[in-house]
Amino acid sequence: MHDTADLVADTYALGAGPWTMTPITRGALGQIWRLSGNGSSWAIKELLFGCDEEQVDREAALRQAAEDLGIASPRLFPNRHGAHVSQLAASSGGSTASYVKLYDWIDGTKADPSDPEILDWFGRAMALLHTAGEGASGAPDPWYEQCPQDTDWKKLHKEVQQAGLEWADQLGRFIATSATELARWVSPSGSGDLVTSHLDLQPQNVLVRTDGPVLLDWDNAGTISAERELAKALYVWSGGSEANTDSARRLMRAYRRAGGRAAVKGPDSFSMLFATDLNYVRVQAECAIDPAVTPAQREFAGNQVVTTLNSLPDLSAIARLTAAVEAVG
Repeated sequence: MHDTADLVADTYALGAGPWTMTPITRGALGQIWRLSGNGSSWAIKELLFGCDEEQVDREAALRQAAEDLGIASPRLFPNRHGAHVSQLAASSGGSTASYVKLYDWIDGTKADPSDPEILDWFGRAMALLHTAGEGASGAPDPWYEQCPQDTDWKKLHKEVQQAGLEWADQLGRFIATSATELARWVSPSGSGDLVTSHLDLQPQNVLVRTDGPVLLDWDNAGTISAERELAKALYVWSGGSEANTDSARRLMRAYRRAGGRAAVKGPDSFSMLFATDLNYVRVQAECAIDPAVTPAQREFAGNQVVTTLNSLPDLSAIARLTAAVEAVG
């Protein structure tokens, strides 16, 4: 990886090395590396499935707007040519070029969603994001408002069975039950509360430094219903199907105090949560049987299918959560 490390350092004018790249973690869309040299470190995000450069521009703009409001996040650095994403030449033996982004390296601890101070910080941060992003135009991406149909699921299930994957039966049970139950609540949002926001507000995207929390992973920045992003965040940050209603109410109060205006009204409010989980199962299952990707990518995708199927939203928990936060107003 030394050649790649040197190429990245040169692309971003970081100076002479020696440079090293260490793999840190793998996400759904990219691999995170730590680039080290000259006593400093940066985070490299390698995009594994191509790049939408307009999306990167939206990320850069929202991240800067959030920083102006006091929401700490890793800086997204431009390269020598002023672009926030770089396409590297294919390595020897490789068939495709890689897209990479360069960020500050952040040292910190994982955010504890049961910590009252973290919940207060997050509720305030989400309200500030929604206020800054008011007046968004254009419809949200279909990923957040549509989900696979019965025919899509049946075709996918057959292909997974033919591939002989061990989780094929689990996928079939999901298609016959939860997929149908959750899909009935997925619908296009209205235009009344659209905002430009982060769209991936999960505890794992927050690191806590000595000077406070830092919000990571802005790759999905775009248009969304504030109500639906709030509902998904409440579910995830309060413990999912094991929802802690006290945590949810605390988060909601912090959101209100900071000027957040969205409200959770019922299962319809959770359309984004349901759509993204359903779509995630589908795309990861498709990747798990895709001969065009690497064996490591197929293995990762299969593991993600099983993990998601084991943690799908529970409608009874949704009802308890809704009742709890409605009392906050």
